[in-house]
Amino acid sequence: MDLSTVIGMFSGVTLILVSIMFQGSILTFWSLSSLLIVIGGTICATLISYPMSKFVGVTTYLKIAFKDISHEPLRVILDIIKMAETARREGLLALENEVEDSQDEFLKKGVQLIVDGTDPDLTRNILETEILMMEERHKNSAGIFSFMGASAPAFGMLGTLIGLIMMLKNLNDPSSLGPAMAVALITTFYGSFFANLFCIPIAGKLKIKSREEALVKEIIIEGILSIQAGENPRIVAEKMKSFLYAEQKQELDEERKRGKKNE
Repeated sequence: MDLSTVIGMFSGVTLILVSIMFQGSILTFWSLSSLLIVIGGTICATLISYPMSKFVGVTTYLKIAFKDISHEPLRVILDIIKMAETARREGLLALENEVEDSQDEFLKKGVQLIVDGTDPDLTRNILETEILMMEERHKNSAGIFSFMGASAPAFGMLGTLIGLIMMLKNLNDPSSLGPAMAVALITTFYGSFFANLFCIPIAGKLKIKSREEALVKEIIIEGILSIQAGENPRIVAEKMKSFLYAEQKQELDEERKRGKKNE
């Protein structure tokens, strides 16, 4: 579970509810008609804008935002350096056993390509194409939530207009003014709440996770091509360091030192 997503969303909802309770009853902010306008309208607009196959996948994308998926470049780089040392000692064929138990299908594919003697340029093209397609899929998933985040406030405004029309139509009936104004304002509240505490943050989290995954895959490409070129493991390590922050570079050096001591 991605704790930052859970904590942020839970804390946001809690703070807003507590703030409401300080001023009065939470039931004051409940309106089924407003909820139908905002949530129903947003879902319908999304259905119009996106194919059904992509809309059905919303729940899968939502799980990704809440799932703690680790894309740690440091661990991948350590694995690549270890593979470079194995390839230098035993040859490229030995890498098949090295990645046999790996859960990273992209790494397995890259290793299989270089073990099969695929041309380096072709290997790069195949793997980079896979990254591009992955980013396109992720862009679509984040785009759905971005669209919903833009649509929800618009439907909140639509609810406001509905409430104002109802109010103006019944100016001669003072008892109807309060409910009509409540629909007008509560619908705007729902639209802003749904967009800014759910849709837009989820879209942002999906984009960040997509960039992290793409970076790790770029590291894998550079690493396996360096191994295929027969570069010294020390050179491979220095090349991989360019993908890391200063703190991560220091951590990489410390991890390598510990690994050599344990050998």
